[in-house]
Amino acid sequence: MKKILILNGPNLNLLGKREPTVYGSQSFEDYFEILKSTFPEYELHYFQSNHEGALIDKIHETGFSFDGIVINAGGLTHTSVALADALSSVTTPAVEVHISNIHAREAFRHHSYLTSRCKGMICGLGLKGYEFAVRYF
Repeated sequence: MKKILILNGPNLNLLGKREPTVYGSQSFEDYFEILKSTFPEYELHYFQSNHEGALIDKIHETGFSFDGIVINAGGLTHTSVALADALSSVTTPAVEVHISNIHAREAFRHHSYLTSRCKGMICGLGLKGYEFAVRYF
């Protein structure tokens, strides 16, 4: 059974409440239940933190034993060299996901420090992007 980590960064704990016109009205916890039922053949794990160090620790913890990491680092995508370095430091491949189209938003969101460390990036497809990333693995 493949083990996949879904890793969400800052403010994604507010999905379903935060800017529903951008991020939708469904909580990630509810969506995660749908993902688990969609992929019964995978062992899906979910971790969210508003703290960069906790995200790095989780990458280190799972990055040599899991089959894939699906990462939405939120705003840290555009600022965190440390998260990018963590992804480079482990052997588990990662796919970057963004609920909104980061290229259609503010200019500072157009650059991701993570993309070059990931197998690919999915953005602008809402929560469905997570499904596509899990399907990749």
